[in-house]
Parts: sequence; C-alpha cells; structure tokens
Amino acid sequence: MLRRHARAFVLLLVAVVVLNACAARTVDIEGTYPSPNIPPLPLTLGVYYSEALQNFVYTERSDAGKDEYLVNSGSSHMELFNTVLPAMFQQVVVLDDPAMANERGVDAVFIPNIDEFQLGMPQKTRLDSYEVWIKYNMRMTAPDGDYIADWVMTAYGKTGQETFGSAEGGINDAAVAALRDLASNFSISFTSVPDVRDWLQPRLQ
Repeated sequence: MLRRHARAFVLLLVAVVVLNACAARTVDIEGTYPSPNIPPLPLTLGVYYSEALQNFVYTERSDAGKDEYLVNSGSSHMELFNTVLPAMFQQVVVLDDPAMANERGVDAVFIPNIDEFQLGMPQKTRLDSYEVWIKYNMRMTAPDGDYIADWVMTAYGKTGQETFGSAEGGINDAAVAALRDLASNFSISFTSVPDVRDWLQPRLQ
C-alpha cells in the first residue's frame, strides 16, 4: 500500500516537472523612462488607455507552435506615457472613458494603441542580440469625439545577448529600449505631425 502511494507521488512529481517545463514563461516589462526636457504646451490633454493597451500581452511561440514567452507590456506603456505627457502639456488628465472628456475640461483626447509587436530571439534570428519592434497607432480627438489626428509610429530596441544570464532579462531590456525610443521620438515629433500641427496653430497664437 505504501509502495503504491509512493509510486503515485513520484508520478505526480514527474507530471508537475513536465508541465512546468512546457509552460510559457511570463515576462513583465519593467523599466524607467526619462521625462523630456521641453517647454510644455499650454493645453490640457486627456489620455485614454484602452483595455487592449492596458492588458497587452505578446505571445512568442516556438517553431512547433507552442507558447514560449508571454510578454506583458501594458503597464509599462502606461508608465511611459504618464511620464512623457505631463512634460509635454500643461496638464494631463487620465480618462476612464473618452466620453468624460467634456466634463473634465480637456482640450483634446489622446488614445495610443499597439498595432503590432515583434520579438527577435537569438536562437531564432542567429544574431547575438534580443530585438523588439513595435508599431503604434496614435489618435487624437476633440472632446466631442471629432477627428484631430491619426498617425503611425514605430519603435525599436536591441540589447546584446552576452549581457544577460536569462532570456527574460534580454527580452525585458530590449522592450525597455524600444519604449525609450518611442518616448524620445514621440516628444520630438509630436508637433510636426501635420494634422496635430494644424490643430495646434490657432491655439498657440
């Protein structure tokens, strides 16, 4: 009887080990993002983070189609915009719903979204680096929902394989580098987006 229970226990342990080996590893992107040193626009901006952005997860699959890594970057994206936008505008209001824009007294609503996320792993690309490429759709609307601007941005980050003892560390730092690339380009190019520039011109005179 004891021998039978011992055998069952061993089989259970083996099953747990196998399942753990097959389970996808989760990478929660964590980093810091510098605040741009630019004069803020004298406007109040509302920002809306959709559920898709807040809960964004990229799944990296093996050649056999099995989930290998789950890359959670929603929180990091919100942290980035919550750092960059207050440096760009006199006031920033995070909205739970774009329909709240009028009652919150904002001049415009900014809605960032992730369209595409790509991850380059050394064992697949045969390069000595981890790479992350992200494509974004940026939208701005008036408080009543009317169109102001809609544009595409991309971000790229890369980190050397030799720097890390784990794939998780390499993925994290490549993603953080991509987000920093976005932060820099967004703050510099924002007022040069044609439709944004046209909307800003009469408000800054």
